[in-house]
Amino acid sequence: MDWMDTILFTLAGRPVLAIDLVTSVLGLVCVFLAGRNSKYNFWVGYFYTAALFLMFWTKNLYASLLLQPVSLAINILGHYRWTHPRENEQSSEKAGDLKVSMLSWPERGLAALSVLIVAFAWGALLDRLFPADPHPYLDSCVTVLILLAQLLSAMKKWDCWVAWLLVNITQIILHISVGNVFMPVVCGLYLVNGIWSIITWMKLYRRKA
Repeated sequence: MDWMDTILFTLAGRPVLAIDLVTSVLGLVCVFLAGRNSKYNFWVGYFYTAALFLMFWTKNLYASLLLQPVSLAINILGHYRWTHPRENEQSSEKAGDLKVSMLSWPERGLAALSVLIVAFAWGALLDRLFPADPHPYLDSCVTVLILLAQLLSAMKKWDCWVAWLLVNITQIILHISVGNVFMPVVCGLYLVNGIWSIITWMKLYRRKA
């Protein structure tokens, strides 16, 4: 698959490969559709996961690659949950669709604690297995936050967008720290979509939609 390594253009002296652009576009389309409460985001998500798997494989980023089956499983779960709600979970506006809900404060505290514990453990493992990683704990924190955001999105929890905002901000810092130029721009677009989606989903929550 030589096309993946094709340099499309350079940004601030750094090459942007075809696989970088493909994954970025798929990711942006996926979260845009999710933010607009469209269940079609999951179909795009399948292609996005496959593209990420290929990208991590070609760049030898095996720690991130190994997490893609988990992301795929969460995507399948979310696709099912959004389209097969229980009777008390149905949207008031679209019969057969899952309505937006929120975590309770104890659930939010448990989620935050879980992220810290798992991120620390994963960071320690990364530091041991991949000593070349310049920011193992920050990298692991982003990874765990992504999985949490995906899981909350699969359950259609408004809180998923708070998690995505934390992911986007952390990723911008991470990419800038290692000299990436293209990905901070992409993460900035994710950030804008996240803010928009927080407002959109709050309106849906209040309408029980």
